[in-house]
Order: sequence, then structure tokens, then C-alpha cells
Amino acid sequence: MAVIKPFSALRPDSIRAREICELPYDVLSSDEAGKIASGNSVSFFHVSKPEIDLDSGVDPYDAQVYAKGRENFDRLRKEGALVLDKKPCFYLYRQIMGEHSQVGLVALASCREYLDGSIRKHELTRPQKENDRVRHMEALQAQTGPVFLTFRSDDEIEAIFSDIQSSDPDIDFVADDGIRHTSWSICEVGNIDLILARFEGIPLLYIADGHHRSAAAARVWQSGKSPESSAFFLSVIFPHNQMRILPYNRVVKDLNGMDSDQFLDALRNDFEVIAQDKLELKAKHEVGVYLSGQWYLLKLKPGRVSGGNPADMLDVAILQNLVFEPLLGINDPRTDVRIDFVGGIRGDGELEKKVDEGSHACAFSLYPTRIEDLMEIADGGGMMPPKSTWFEPKLRDAMFSHVF
Repeated sequence: MAVIKPFSALRPDSIRAREICELPYDVLSSDEAGKIASGNSVSFFHVSKPEIDLDSGVDPYDAQVYAKGRENFDRLRKEGALVLDKKPCFYLYRQIMGEHSQVGLVALASCREYLDGSIRKHELTRPQKENDRVRHMEALQAQTGPVFLTFRSDDEIEAIFSDIQSSDPDIDFVADDGIRHTSWSICEVGNIDLILARFEGIPLLYIADGHHRSAAAARVWQSGKSPESSAFFLSVIFPHNQMRILPYNRVVKDLNGMDSDQFLDALRNDFEVIAQDKLELKAKHEVGVYLSGQWYLLKLKPGRVSGGNPADMLDVAILQNLVFEPLLGINDPRTDVRIDFVGGIRGDGELEKKVDEGSHACAFSLYPTRIEDLMEIADGGGMMPPKSTWFEPKLRDAMFSHVF
């Protein structure tokens, strides 16, 4: 069963929430965060990316960065920009992006269940990024970035969510990017018990986004340096049928010694290659490649991939196994500096720009991975290739924090 807990959240002052809450720390650079936070003393980037308040030459992993984050965190609490709730509650968090709406339960999830596999993973973590989150949590003695979890949808849980949304929200604002963020408190004992009882029937939770945050949370708890409340980590839990996954596209800096025609000929061994005036991907195993100012549609030929491993059937894996490694010499996309990744939220125009300006030789536009594929791979103990999914909209930091 899914073990979850209500908690006393640290939340933004509702009047200033729009100025306080920010995108996750890892979706933009320090320079970008610094520009956004400039002139805004309550921006949460002062906590999540505190290097913006130090000299530009300071290593972002230097001890003074984490100390500055704690200093800024304490300041926001002292000034009343962040306020700790008086009693444990669950919360609802709704996001609306265009015509898409998703509603998740804000709760604490179990580090023990993460470690025993009851909370399913689908990606490996990078030590440096995981260590960074450990140091950030230990410095703040809090978790400020929620893990994005999902579960197989349940009609009764969604009905509970629907009823709660009929009441007045605590926080409701539209961010600069046009995404609306709304939250409700669930503090009545009867409603808390109802949610707890219903989640007892949910066998598994899945990490959609936040592998480094959840891994770091488990390490912080295991270290014994933080209070026992660190045995649970901050999460927002969404029904799987509300997930919106965009592709995680690729750009490559060179063609490994080939010219454009040679590369296209090599692709024809495994794909139909069709020139396109306007790229439109309609199904899995269709990939767009942008090369020398022209889009091409790649359609996988029959029999080119087979086997019982669901991860090998993902388009990102097919590209790695049939294109990046054998043709372009990119053996490890995690470490090879010749490949970069572009979130699908930026659109194909961003891919064209990177190629047209000359910084990259070609770009690959992918069809989005399905949430059902993610859960199937996680259930089988498999790992997806790096940068397989881009979840959108992103959860805003500072909407909720878990203080140990």
C-alpha cells in the first residue's frame, strides 16, 4: 500500500505567492534565475539557487552557497513571506496550462518505501546532482522541492479531489508563463482519514520527476543527522491519467565525420527517410531529424527492434542503439559533450535555431513517451534512458515546503 502522511507545510503568504514561488532549481541556469530574481527579495530563487547572491566566480557547490540558502530561507520565514501551518494537513495542488489541468495531492511519502521499491523508479541518478540535493536539505533542514509522483488513477480518489475543489482556495495565481497555480488545505480529520484509507488500496507510487530529490531525501534520513520527520519526503501525487508528458529532444554537435548526404544514407539502413515541409509526428517510432535547413521524418523499418525489454522499445533507446552509438559515436549520452537535450516545451523552433545558428549539426524531435510505458518499465525493475520524459507543467518551488 502507499504510505503517505499529512504534514504542517511551510507555505507562501497568499498575497505575495506569485512573487515568491518559482520554477524548480534545475530547469534554468543561475544566470537566468538571477535575472528573474533581480529586484525581488522574496523570490524563492534566493533559496533554491542561492549562488545568485554570491560572486559569479563562486563554485555552485561551495559550502557558502548552501549557507547562503539557509540564511535566505530563514529571512523569508522571519519576514513572513513563508508561513508554517499550525497543524498537519493534506493539500491539493492544481495546475492549469492552456486546456490542460492536473490536480495532485500534496503529502509526505515514505523514504522506507522508496528504498524497498514500493515507490518505483525509472531513472538512474548522477552522484554530483544527488550530493547537491543532500547538502541543500541538510543546510535548510527542510525539503523545498517536491517529488512528482503518480499512481494508477482511482475514481474515488478523484471524486474526493473534485469535492475539495468546490471550496475556496488558499492560494490562486497565474505565473508569468501563463500557468495557473491553485491550492487547497485538507485539514478536517474526516477528510484526512478518508484519503488515508483510500491510499491504503493504492499498491504502488511511481516517480515521474524527482529521482535526485527522492534519492537525496532517503540519504538524509539514513544519515541520522536530521530529525525523524526526515523519514518522509515532500511529494505531489497525481493520477496517471492526468499526466502530460512532452518529448525530451536531442541536438548533436557534429556528424562524426560524415556530411549530410552520407548521414541520411546511413539512416536509410534502419529507417524510411521522408523529406517534410512541416514536421508532424503521429505515433511511436516516428522521429524527426533536422539537418541542413530541412526536416526529415524517420519511420522505423519493420523488424529493426525486437525483444521483451520494454525500455529497448522506447524511441530514445532506438535512437541511441541505431543512430547515436553506431553512426555518431556517442556511446554514453550521460557524459558525451557532443549531445545536448532540449525539453519539448521549447518546441521544434528551438531545435531549428540551434542547427541554423551553427552550434549543432542536427536535431532530433521525438514523439512523447507514454506514462503507461514508464510504469511498465518501472514495474519490471528497468531503467529508462536518460532524458526520456519532460513533464509539463512544472511544480512550483515554495508552494509547499517540508520543514524537519
